[in-house]
Amino acid sequence: MATEEAPYTVLKTDDIFELREYPPQILAEILVEGDLKDAGNKAFRPLFRYISGGNKSRKKIAMTAPVSQEQKGEKIAMTAPVGQQRMQGKWAVSFMMPASYTMETLPIPEDSNITLRQVPARRVAVVRYSCVWREENYQLHKEKLEKWIRDNRFNVTGEPIWARYNPPYTPWFLRRNEILIPIAGGAN
Repeated sequence: MATEEAPYTVLKTDDIFELREYPPQILAEILVEGDLKDAGNKAFRPLFRYISGGNKSRKKIAMTAPVSQEQKGEKIAMTAPVGQQRMQGKWAVSFMMPASYTMETLPIPEDSNITLRQVPARRVAVVRYSCVWREENYQLHKEKLEKWIRDNRFNVTGEPIWARYNPPYTPWFLRRNEILIPIAGGAN
């Protein structure tokens, strides 16, 4: 069975880069400590428990993609909702909830560290790549994306988001990884 992915509209394509528009989404999110890779590993289990019935209703929720991670840090004008983000030494790791749910219909997590959050529609610049999940690969592609953003004179409005679409047993050359950076404006 196919995994539901976050829907988006591509506004511009340029080699490995895209400008996308995402509609509002709901995320199940948890803050964890650790480095870039370890944070994703630490957060996956509690989030997976939540969608596997670890909630007040004991209801199972379908797995979606990507698993996102954002660094939470400085206060920003607009939040970056899908990803892993570092905040005061922590990372926000999130699962997108299936589109069939609303904030009112989602089961309440048993784990008080998991929060449900409505994310507004947003525009993001994206780089897509296949690689092993290592911080060096993330940094390399983030720098390429930041240069593309500068070259296109986009205005950054949030922190970078690391999105992973595949399970860890997927061969590195088949993995879909993305870095998304929220922006204002851009070409239509």
